[in-house]
Amino acid sequence: MHDPEAMLALLNTGAFLLCVGFLVYVLCILRPFLRRRDSVPGTRAGHDFHLVVPCLNEEDVIAATVRHLTTDFPDATVWIVDDGSTDATPLLLAALADRHQNLRVLTRRAPEARQGKGAALNAAWRAISAELPVDADRDKVIVGVVDADARLERVCPDVICGPAYFGARSVVAVQVQVRITQDVDALVSTDPGRLGDLGRERHRDPLLVQLQDMEFTGTIAAMQTLRQRTGSVAMGGNGQFTRMSGLDRIAREHGTPWHGALLEDFELGLHVLLTGGRTEYCDDTFVAQLGLTRLKPLIRQRSRWAQGGIQCLRYLWQVLCSPRVPLGGALEVAYYLYVPWSQMLGSVVFPTAIAVDAYYAFSTGDGPADWWAAGAWGLVPLALLFGVLPQFIWGPIYRARTGGVISRRRAVWLGLANIGYGYLLQAAVWWAFTRTLRRRTDWKKTARTDQAGAAPAPLPLDPAPAGSPVLIGSPR
Repeated sequence: MHDPEAMLALLNTGAFLLCVGFLVYVLCILRPFLRRRDSVPGTRAGHDFHLVVPCLNEEDVIAATVRHLTTDFPDATVWIVDDGSTDATPLLLAALADRHQNLRVLTRRAPEARQGKGAALNAAWRAISAELPVDADRDKVIVGVVDADARLERVCPDVICGPAYFGARSVVAVQVQVRITQDVDALVSTDPGRLGDLGRERHRDPLLVQLQDMEFTGTIAAMQTLRQRTGSVAMGGNGQFTRMSGLDRIAREHGTPWHGALLEDFELGLHVLLTGGRTEYCDDTFVAQLGLTRLKPLIRQRSRWAQGGIQCLRYLWQVLCSPRVPLGGALEVAYYLYVPWSQMLGSVVFPTAIAVDAYYAFSTGDGPADWWAAGAWGLVPLALLFGVLPQFIWGPIYRARTGGVISRRRAVWLGLANIGYGYLLQAAVWWAFTRTLRRRTDWKKTARTDQAGAAPAPLPLDPAPAGSPVLIGSPR
């Protein structure tokens, strides 16, 4: 097509439809999110919690996380799955296992080790199953998955055992809110002194870290709130809790609870829905984790998530045809799986439309001034409404949601920065798409030292012989 006017009309129509679709979705997630109410808390009494932490070369953070989980949750069993670490992680875990009665260390060795997070979680599921008494009520056994740098709010088990969550027999899995910060201990602290300084601590977080926190407590939390209405809440890789009976049911139908997608958490949620279970999102408690302070590791992380979403596209037909998944939930899942493709399409359509607009302005009529006076000025309010406002509003919402611990000026700045942040992450989708075309599924682990500085040199450890996983720690 060589007619500039026709090309301009086609591109502008495509860009307009993409923008309208995005704005409508933002409005759909905002309404239930802003109107949500606190849930009624429950009690963890009668439930058996098992907290699973997959780890690989986590010497910088694993000791503090183990102390946190074993001390703050003494009635839970903490399972650390060492997936073939070559740094000081095995030595640290061996020493910690001698000090904490409720700690189990599951050591995976080559060639079974490093087969993905799903494989490590399946190993933990087998070990937990083997330790449970024969007459255990597996509906009351709750398996939680947390990251190696995570901090769980102390009331988390009680909150998720409330009547809206595991207090309801139909609920099989619960995802709690995720918070991103540079000081995970301050965020979950119950010390009044530290809580008084929390606003200043949050303000000192780097901009990129605050943008990640705003994304999880804003956009993602709003999406999950909508999913509560549609019956399609997605599981996350940190702060996910599932009944043991639900994991067993998935294993009976599909071999194991977790599978090979790079987005194994979202994949687990789909399997919960496909096996007739209900998933829920809990915004009344949270898990905190360290944020990434550099762009390259962040884009690599989001590329892994995007590629995992592309891999999960194979479940779309099953979800749409399943009598166990409500229609609203199936449509929401379909939209989520469509998002990476719309992002790639938008990253082509929008710049091309701008380029054709510029060409048309300078090569037709009496130049840009005539073009502007002829009605092109109307593109500006449209761009602000569809391209800027849906990204900017999360800054003020973030300030309101976090209790005003940041200033109004900071909220405005975060909203403006979020515009670039959202478009920047489109690069991650293209990276994921390229890897999918090349059939690449390997991923370099995101190092915790991206936050803290240079990584310490790995300790020279003797290579472990091949064999079955080794369990350190005495059964209860």
